[in-house]
Amino acid sequence: MTIYGYVRVSSTDQNTDRQIDAMNGIKIPEAQIYTDKQSGKNFERPQYKALLKKLKSGDLIYIQSIDRLGRNYDEIQSQWRILTKERGVDVAVIDMPLLDTRNGKDLVGTFLADIVLQILSFVAQNERENISKRQIEGIAAAKTRGVRFGRPAKKPPENFHELVRAWKRGKLTLEKILEQTGLKEATFYRRLKELRLSKNKKTTIKRCTF
Repeated sequence: MTIYGYVRVSSTDQNTDRQIDAMNGIKIPEAQIYTDKQSGKNFERPQYKALLKKLKSGDLIYIQSIDRLGRNYDEIQSQWRILTKERGVDVAVIDMPLLDTRNGKDLVGTFLADIVLQILSFVAQNERENISKRQIEGIAAAKTRGVRFGRPAKKPPENFHELVRAWKRGKLTLEKILEQTGLKEATFYRRLKELRLSKNKKTTIKRCTF
């Protein structure tokens, strides 16, 4: 029997220390700890796949909590069956001793473990959906306050009007303008459209004044 540890956080900037410490406390060799820094919405993770290739019947996997395995209700259930039934591997959830397939292999023990697994899988997915909802709501609220996301818009140079006039007269190619200004072609045309709209607006205002 070989003992493995599986560690997962949702992004590269999150810390794995707590999970690693738990694995070290069980004396799992570093080479047998597999770590993914990726969302738990599915099991398309490189280190998890690498771990699956290593597993043999009778091996044991430790995870800190069920949401470290995943955060999708159906896929957690499916992977649990693959590991324990198809691959013959034992799984132990450190934070939930009831979810240790080495214990309670009788009918009652299996029944209780299945119930606990279903509840925790539901909680894991529900939390993922709540996190996503809070992120969407937070972005929407920030936008209403004027917060802009993404890269700042590339501003045209101060002599953009002169460059456009030279381009229209055939004295300057578009390629040369893009090279001088650092603008993308799509950005150039967008700024050109804005310039024309601005001129039209000023003309309309003047006409109304008189």
